[in-house]
Amino acid sequence: MTKWVYKFGGGSADGRADMKNLLGGKGANLAEMSRIGLPVPAGFTATTEVCTYFYDHGRKYPDDFSDQIREAMQWLEKVNGKTFGDPGNPLLVSVRSGARASMPGMMDTVLNLGLNDATVQGLVKKTGDARFAYDAYRRFIQMYSDVVLGVDMHHFEEVLETAKRERGYNLDTDMTAEDWQTVVELYKEVVQKYLGSPFPSDPEEQLWGGIGAVFGSWMNQRAITYRRLHGLPASWGTAVNVQTMVFGNMGQDCATGVAFTRDPSTGENEFYGEYLVNAQGEDVVAGIRTPQPINLIAKERSGVDLPSMQEVMPDLYNQLYEFRLKLEDHYREMQDLEFTIEQNTLYILQTRNGKRTAPAALRIAVEMCQEGLIDKTEAVRRVDPASLDQLLHPTLDPKAERKVIGHGLPASPGAASGKIVLTADEAEAQANQGEIVILVREETSPEDIHGMHAAAAILTTRGGMTSHAAVVARGMGRACVAGAGDIHIDHKGGTVHAGGMTLRAGDIITIDGSKGEVMAGRVPTIQPELSGDFSMLMGWADDLRRMRVRANAETPLDAETARKFGAEGIGLCRTEHMFFDGDRITTVRRMILADSETERRAALAELLPVQRQDFVDLFKIMAGFPVTVRLLDPPLHEFLPKTDVDMDVVAKAAGVDVPKVRQRSAQLAEANPMLGHRGCRLGITFPEIYEMQARAIFEAVVQVRKETGNTVVAEVMIPLAFSKAELDILKAVIDRAAEEVMKENSVEFTYMVGTMIELPRAALRAGDLAQTAEFFSFGTNDLTQTTFGISRDDSGHFLPEYINHHVLETDPFVSIDQAGVGELIQIAAERGRETRPKVKLGICGEHGGDPASIRFCESVHLDYVSCSPYRVPIARLAAAQAALEERESDA
Repeated sequence: MTKWVYKFGGGSADGRADMKNLLGGKGANLAEMSRIGLPVPAGFTATTEVCTYFYDHGRKYPDDFSDQIREAMQWLEKVNGKTFGDPGNPLLVSVRSGARASMPGMMDTVLNLGLNDATVQGLVKKTGDARFAYDAYRRFIQMYSDVVLGVDMHHFEEVLETAKRERGYNLDTDMTAEDWQTVVELYKEVVQKYLGSPFPSDPEEQLWGGIGAVFGSWMNQRAITYRRLHGLPASWGTAVNVQTMVFGNMGQDCATGVAFTRDPSTGENEFYGEYLVNAQGEDVVAGIRTPQPINLIAKERSGVDLPSMQEVMPDLYNQLYEFRLKLEDHYREMQDLEFTIEQNTLYILQTRNGKRTAPAALRIAVEMCQEGLIDKTEAVRRVDPASLDQLLHPTLDPKAERKVIGHGLPASPGAASGKIVLTADEAEAQANQGEIVILVREETSPEDIHGMHAAAAILTTRGGMTSHAAVVARGMGRACVAGAGDIHIDHKGGTVHAGGMTLRAGDIITIDGSKGEVMAGRVPTIQPELSGDFSMLMGWADDLRRMRVRANAETPLDAETARKFGAEGIGLCRTEHMFFDGDRITTVRRMILADSETERRAALAELLPVQRQDFVDLFKIMAGFPVTVRLLDPPLHEFLPKTDVDMDVVAKAAGVDVPKVRQRSAQLAEANPMLGHRGCRLGITFPEIYEMQARAIFEAVVQVRKETGNTVVAEVMIPLAFSKAELDILKAVIDRAAEEVMKENSVEFTYMVGTMIELPRAALRAGDLAQTAEFFSFGTNDLTQTTFGISRDDSGHFLPEYINHHVLETDPFVSIDQAGVGELIQIAAERGRETRPKVKLGICGEHGGDPASIRFCESVHLDYVSCSPYRVPIARLAAAQAALEERESDA
């Protein structure tokens, strides 16, 4: 027979802390606290398997579930010496949810269950307090009606406010026992009015209504939304906990509160919390009364005059403090606990791992390690890699008011306020005058790079998480909200329409790239601070990880930022970004407009020294770490001007007429440029381009060695290849350039030639490619596009619906699609190694900074991941955690 119900309390329990998947977090911890001797009100847990069965069988329970509930209730009556539904000595219970992952406030709770017109008299008799009893009864009717019967809470709030107003009362505490009796009758009338039937008085009916409501709340909209935002599967289900009620609102010797064993905001090792005398738990969090500090330290820091629990109830505070130490020592983790004091007896109602800020998580992990509670390995496990974004970027002040006027995708973390500018040129011009600006565009292109660099943040109305704006912003460390489709730009009028407002260029807005929100006006920010704890934890992570972590970088600033954050080389240097810089774009355009190879080579000869200096700068900063340089990838038309004004400028600079510029643009235009004349196809068509770039790389290698003594091993990467033949042709060009530079300088150096795997055919033919390529770098942005046949720039309009309908679990441009794209990577890795056992394998798409994708990379034994500079710490920590998981799975 399947065990559906697990009991806890009275110093023993059927369950344990490690049974979270079955009992939910709350149920598992209630069982564990009972086992270690803490005063936990007795109760039982209906397992998550009941929830799964409930939804798999048309909201019906297992056949023997009701018998197990009945047996558990009989046991609960025996433990408490009370009887459920007994008018003389009634047992009252709470019914609460408890999923395996904490979902605060997302599901339903019912308190004081078991009260009716008869049992409330028993409660009056047992407590000698009619006011308390009828207050508990009206709370029960209000909560049960809202949660179980579907009668909206505001109907009851209106009744209560009217009753107080008629009596001249301001507070609920002004109500007398007789007042509450009247309100109870009025509440029952509300139920009769809206349901056409009386409020249920049978305690057993109430119990099953409460259990059903909690299981039902697993699929309410707020729970569904919470699971989607936090990546929690619906298949987990929730448990239901039925527990003996204890009351913190029976008088001045009663209280209720919430506490953390350490400060959840800072991580400081100080007991932290709030409490209320003569209150129920909901009063602490509902804001009905102002909570009081739990101890003198909290009182001094908050500056309030209210007495602390340490002063009012010193003996009970000391007992609670001992429980704090016992819980932390047992769980070896910061705990969030709820407690109630009933007539000078302390009960612990719940404990769970406390939620905390990123700085607090870091501090707690490091200090617990130093205190000997956990080891370095566990400390590394404790910090969520994604949370490190909070440490590396400005964040909005949580206390500040904000007016949200638009939403988009959280494309790059951080927050900034600034003046609206609508063009990259204007962004650069105003930034040069000392203004802080936010670049607002429909979408960005490589031509906007100067304006993106000048802006404090970027907002686009189109594009997805891996659009040009998102990728570049993450690389630069700029906050970015992408795909804000509810915002409309009127370039002609110089206005932006958002949230019913019309803003003009120059108006101030704020964006939160971590949440995807756009706000009117200026919202204060908090600047990040990296503590010594950060460096210590990162050092521990580095000792544990197997994979190396590189950065995607092509400017000295990017490279320096990457090294500051611990990057061990550059995994992707996108040379096309260098070509858009200031003066050289004119030379690039002259090269594209050339009628002959001779004219192209003349323009390329002018680019050679500046391209060489680009690589010299990067090689010096990387100081011997590997640098992977991707040869020119985008189609040539991306470098040509789009407007008549720009075409006129280019024509004059290139010494040609405007019609020729327009004609050349038309010749190069493509219906589907992502799959067009780009990547290695450019190198085969115009080998002189790759020849110049290869020479610039190797001349930089020689120069850096002479100037610094550092040995540079350049990794030259050929993009978008699908065949060995392409690689053979272009490797010959690269090798020839290397030989010429070595001969001219009378030196020898080593280098590697590899390719970017970004086409399904390349992955499938990796064995052939590895005959020529010495390394593979998986360009997962394009590999995802070409595998799915989805444009990353246009997918933002429909991918959310695919996720809502469970066609996809996550956005494949954010986290690797392991079933499809992942299998191609695994095939390529296996076949590449069969041909060349020591082929170097890495990943350089945006997935290189995603913890889930990094776990996958560890599972297929890639040698490194490469990500934007500001995600390097995230990748370092995620790689360490992935290595630990892999070792455990192999054990």
